[in-house]
Amino acid sequence: MKRIIFLLVVLFGINGVTKAQQNKMPTPDEIAKKNVEDLDKKLKLNDTQKSVIYRFTFNQAREQAELIKRQQAGTSREDDIDKFYKLQNETSQNIRNVLKDDQQTKYDRIIEDRLSGKSAKKKKKKGEEEEVESDIRGLLSAPPMEQQKQ
Repeated sequence: MKRIIFLLVVLFGINGVTKAQQNKMPTPDEIAKKNVEDLDKKLKLNDTQKSVIYRFTFNQAREQAELIKRQQAGTSREDDIDKFYKLQNETSQNIRNVLKDDQQTKYDRIIEDRLSGKSAKKKKKKGEEEEVESDIRGLLSAPPMEQQKQ
């Protein structure tokens, strides 16, 4: 009897560990809600802006999720990567068009920070130096002349 109970406890424990280790991708709805909440905190959006931005980010997240699934299944095409980034750029431009002038300026700064690797989580407390690169040079490939020198 003790062995059966012990075996059941072990099986439930293994089941719990395997479920915890599965990487679950957030749904497009969760991604869109998180993006809208983040932008609302930083840009003070009105209700109309929130609903329009939600629609843009939901559509982007849904299409990008399909591209990611295709890549994981091994059926991706060459132009999928271009399409992935094109969706990001289009969505960013559409969001920008919904915002007012002062919000657009803040939004541009938010996008710059995301591209350069800055985030609120990485910022250190006031008084401490911040060690974050200020540009995206690491993401760009070097021109042919520089590659030959190295």
